Formats: sequence, structure tokens, C-alpha cells
Amino acid sequence: MPATPPQPRRTVAIILLDRIVAFATAARRVLTGRDDASRVIWVAVVAVLGVLVTTAVLVAGVLRTPGKLAPVTLDPPLSVDQAGTPPAGTPQARARPAATSPAAAAPPPSASVTAVPPTVGATTRPAPTGSTAAPPPAARTAAFTIEDTALLSYGAAVTITNPEPAPAAQWTLVLTFPRESLRVSAVEGARASRDGAVWTFVPDGSTGPALGNASVRVTFRVNGTPAGAAPDACAIDGAACTGLPN
Repeated sequence: MPATPPQPRRTVAIILLDRIVAFATAARRVLTGRDDASRVIWVAVVAVLGVLVTTAVLVAGVLRTPGKLAPVTLDPPLSVDQAGTPPAGTPQARARPAATSPAAAAPPPSASVTAVPPTVGATTRPAPTGSTAAPPPAARTAAFTIEDTALLSYGAAVTITNPEPAPAAQWTLVLTFPRESLRVSAVEGARASRDGAVWTFVPDGSTGPALGNASVRVTFRVNGTPAGAAPDACAIDGAACTGLPN
């Protein structure tokens, strides 16, 4: 007589599924003979029981085969050297330079001025200077004289005196006559120029500057008599001459 083949071993999950099917069949039979209200209650009870049975089946399956669950392992933290050098083949994130804002210009240092209060009772005196201002030069003088007369002319001279010890490089003698028709000729010791009735005399090459503490003579001849042709005004460097006839 041949041996009976062994029956396959039933697992917990299969047993639970058989119980669920049997329970569902029994519930169907019960609900068929109930009214609508009782049917709704039994449907809710069956649904809750179904959820509980399903949960029990899953839990039993997990507890039955714990070796099939892959353990979750955590990698150890990277060291400083490993963190600085990423493994080959790993794309490296390029570090973007941080946006640098221009440094704010430092405000210029404010100059602190400390006011020194004046000392009570102190008098303010000007600071003595190393050199004193030189006195203004003494004014040159001039004297007009009539030296000779003729029928229609006369000869005159102007003596210019320099009281300063230094020579006077330039000087200007100005004579103003009463009429423009009067002429001056035979000038010696100066160079003469005319502007209407005004005659101007300046040094020439023969006299040069008026030497220090010395005099220069300028002579000339005027066409006319001294009574009607004498100068009305005479000035040396702006200062009036002496000796003019009244």
C-alpha cells in the first residue's frame, strides 16, 4: 500500500484567513435574517472585527519571520579629514564666494579744538618782531631860478637835491607854463617831453641818478619874458618846487 503524502504545514496566516472566511460566512447568514437596523449594526461589528483580525494576521506574520527584516544601520560620523576630502566620483558642490559689501569709509577724525581761556588780568602785547620797518625815504626837493633874461627869452635852472645817502635812480620834474605857445629849448641835464603847456623832465645819460646827499642841475631856455612866461607850477616827484616868481 503506497504511503500517503504528507500534508503541507498550515501557517498561522492561513489559519487566520480560514477563520476570517468562516466568520464572514456566518455573519452573512445572520445578517440575512435581520431587519435593516440590526443589519447596519452587524455590518459595523463585522467591519471592526475584520480590521482587528487583519491587524492580528500582519502582526503574526512579522513576529513569525523576524529575520527577513533588514536591520537599519547608521554610518559613523565622518572625521575631519574625511569631511575635507570627499570620495572619488562624488560631485562636489562649488562654494560660492560670499557677497562682500564694500567697507564703509571711516569718518574723518574730527579735529578737536580746545579753547584756551584768557588769563584774567593779563595784557595782550604784540610780539616783538626781529626787524623794524625802515622809515620812508626823505622827499627830494627842487628849486627854480631864473639865471638870465633877454629881449624875447630867459634862461632858467632847476636844482634837484637828494637828501638820502643812496642815489635816486629815477626822478621826474614837471613844469606847467601859462600858455601852450611857450617853448622850452637848450635843455641840459635832463630829457624833456611836452604835453600841451606841461613839460616833463627825466634823467638822461649825462646826469644819471641823483647821487646821495648831492644835487642835479637842469637848465633850459624859455621863449618869452619872465613877466609873462614864467612857470605857473613846478613839482619834483609830486612835491612842489621852491623859487617860483609870484
